[in-house]
Amino acid sequence: MSGEQKMRRVAGGNSYRLGQSLSECLGKRYGRRLGRYSKGLRGGGTNKGNGVGFWGSQGAVGGPEEAGGIPARIAPLPPGIESGLILLLRHCYAISGFLASGVDWMLVTFFGLKFYFKTDGTTVGIEFGNATTCADPSSAHVIGQAFPHTFGQPLAHFLTATAKVPNAQIIPEHPPMRVGIVFCGRQSPGGHNVVWGLYSAIKLHNRDNTLLGFVGGTEGLFAQRTLEITDEVLSSYKNQGGYDLLGRTVDQIRTTEQVNAALTTCQDLKLDGLVIIGGVTSNSDAAQLAETFVEAKCPTKVVGVPVTLNGDLKNQFVETDVGFDTVCRVNSQLISNVCIDALSAEKYYYFIRLMGRKASHVALECALQSHPNMLILGEEVALSKLTIFDITKQICDAVQARAEKEKNHGVILIPEGLVESIPELYALLQEIHGLHSQGILIEKISSHLSPWASALFEFLPPFIRRQLLLHPESDDSAQLSQIETEKLLAQLVEAEMNRRKKEGIYKGKKFNAICHFFGYQARGSLPSKFDCDYAYVLGHICYHILSAGLNGYMATVTNLKHPVNKWCCGAAPLTAMMNVKRHSRGSGAIPIGKPAIHPATIDLKGKVYELLRQKASSFLLDDLYRNPGPPQFEGPGADDKTFTLSIEDQDYMGRIKKLQDYLDTVKSIIKPGCSQDVLKAALSAMASVTQVLTVMSSPSFGGHQPL
Repeated sequence: MSGEQKMRRVAGGNSYRLGQSLSECLGKRYGRRLGRYSKGLRGGGTNKGNGVGFWGSQGAVGGPEEAGGIPARIAPLPPGIESGLILLLRHCYAISGFLASGVDWMLVTFFGLKFYFKTDGTTVGIEFGNATTCADPSSAHVIGQAFPHTFGQPLAHFLTATAKVPNAQIIPEHPPMRVGIVFCGRQSPGGHNVVWGLYSAIKLHNRDNTLLGFVGGTEGLFAQRTLEITDEVLSSYKNQGGYDLLGRTVDQIRTTEQVNAALTTCQDLKLDGLVIIGGVTSNSDAAQLAETFVEAKCPTKVVGVPVTLNGDLKNQFVETDVGFDTVCRVNSQLISNVCIDALSAEKYYYFIRLMGRKASHVALECALQSHPNMLILGEEVALSKLTIFDITKQICDAVQARAEKEKNHGVILIPEGLVESIPELYALLQEIHGLHSQGILIEKISSHLSPWASALFEFLPPFIRRQLLLHPESDDSAQLSQIETEKLLAQLVEAEMNRRKKEGIYKGKKFNAICHFFGYQARGSLPSKFDCDYAYVLGHICYHILSAGLNGYMATVTNLKHPVNKWCCGAAPLTAMMNVKRHSRGSGAIPIGKPAIHPATIDLKGKVYELLRQKASSFLLDDLYRNPGPPQFEGPGADDKTFTLSIEDQDYMGRIKKLQDYLDTVKSIIKPGCSQDVLKAALSAMASVTQVLTVMSSPSFGGHQPL
C-alpha cells in the first residue's frame, strides 16, 4: 500500500479503545498473541466530542500491557464489540476469536448445526437441524429441479458452551485452508469489516490459512486478479467505508462464460471456499455457482453475505443487511438539515430522491427518522395503480392544504424505484428494454415504440426521455439512480400549481421547487457502529460455515435488535430464500419463471408502515421535523437501531424453536399408555391444525406472507 493511500486513510480512520474490562477478560496469556495482529496499525487519540477516535502518527490504542497483558498496539475491535462481546468472548469463540483463560473446549451452534471448538480453533463438531424448503409452496418443485444438489439443505445453528448436545460429533482437524472473497454488489458501508472478520477467524484458527481478495470485483474473479489479505494490507481499512480495498465492477456471475470463468479460477487457485459479498442479485448468482460447483465436482464451497444498502435482502432468515443502518442514518441527517432550511426560508419545496432500488425501505426508514412532510412510497403507488398524474395531484393537494395554513414550504421524499412502480412508466420501460435486447440503436428506439408508448414518451420532458433510454442494469432493471424522477414531479407540480393559481383555486405564494438526489453521499460513508459489528460477525461466521464443509449457504445473524451479546449466529441455505416470479420482457414474450432471491418490498400490512400511516397527517400539516444528527460511535445514540429493525417482529427462528418445543411437549405426553381422552383430544387438535396448514401451504393460497 502506498504512503499516499495510508495518509488518506489516516484522515478518516476511526478506532475504539478496548478498555480495562477486555484486558481483564482476555488475561495475560493472550497478550502476546493479540500483539501479533497489530503490525502496521497506527495508534491514535480519541475525539470525545463525537465519539470517533482517529488514528494518528503517535500514541496507542487499548489498555497498557501492565493492566492486563495486552500490548498497547493491538488491532482495534469494531465499535460496540468491546462491551457486547465480553460475554461472547467466554462463550462464543466463533465471533470473538478469543477465549478467557481456563477454557479448553466449547460448543458453538448455528441453528441446528453444532460445533465443538478447541481453544486453538482447529477442531469442530457438527449436528444438523431440519431440512429447509422455500416460503412459496408453488415454487418448491421448480427450485428443487433447478438446484437438485443444494435445495433442501438443513439450517445451521451455533449454541453457547453451556448447551447440552448429546448428538454433536467431532469434526477432525483439517489442513490449511485457502479462501477467496469478492465484492459483487454495489459498495455498501461495512463491506470491509466482512473481510476483516473473515481474516481474523481464518488466521486465528490456523496461521497457515490464506485469504485471497479478488481485485476488481467479479471481473477480477474471472481474470484471477488476486491480492493476499494480510495484517498490513487490512490495517487501514478496518471500520472504513467504500470497497476500495479490492474494488468492484459488474454485479453478476450469470452467463455460462462467467460461471465457467469463476469455476476455472477456483480450481486453478485451489480454493476451499469462495465468499461472495452482495445483495439479492449477487446471492442468487452465488446459489447458482454453488450448484454448478457440485455438478462439476469442484471442492470449492460458496458462501453468501447479505451486504446491500437497499435493505431489500430480507426474508425469514435475514433481518437486515449490512449498510442499511449507515445509509439511513447519513441520509436522515441530510434530510433533516434540508427540513430546517425549508422551515427557515419558508419559500421552497424540496423534492429529495433516495437510493434503494425498486423497494422503498430506505425512504421509509428515513421518513421515520426525519419526519418530512410527505413520502411517496413505490409500494403504495403500485398497489393503487396510481399514474404520474395521480401522484402529481396528491402533491398539489398537499401543497394547497399547507398554503391554507400559511405554510409555503415543505420536504417530499421519493424513492428512486418510484419510476418502476408507476404503471404507464413501467410499461414504457419494458418496451424500451425489449427494443434494447433486440439490438435497436438508442437513437432509433422512439420510432419503434407502440403508439401509446410513443405518445407518452413524447409527452415527457427531454431529460427524462434521455434517461429512460439508458441501457438497463445487469439485472435487467432500469438505471434508477440516473432517472431524475424528482425533477419530473417538480416540473409537473409546478405546472399544475401555476394553473390553479391562474384560475384562482390556489391562493398561496408562487411554488418554488429545489431537487436533490441523496445516494452516493451516503454509500461511501463510514459504517455505523451497528454495521461495523454486524459485518465483522458475519465475516467470522463465513469461516465456520466453510470449515464445516457447507456449500450454498448465507451467513446470518438474528435477534439483531438486541445487544450484541444476545445475537444468534447462523447459516441458511440460499435456496431456502428463493422463489419464482413469472414475468415477461417485451411485446409478445412468453411469461417464464426463474428461481432467484427477489428483493423484499415494504409490507403494507407491517408494523413499520402502520406507524408511518398513523403519523402521515401530522407530518403533512405540522412541521414536526426531527434531526437525529450524524451517526454516533460512542455515548448516547450509538447503540440505537433503525425503526425498521426495532419495530418489526422478525423472530422467525424463535418461532421455529417455540413450535419445536410444543411438538416435543406433545410427544412427551402422548405415549403408549396415555388415556383415551388425551389421545382423542390430541388427534382432534392435530387433524384441525393439519387441515389448516395444508390449505395455507397449497399453491393456490393467496394470503401467504413470507415473514
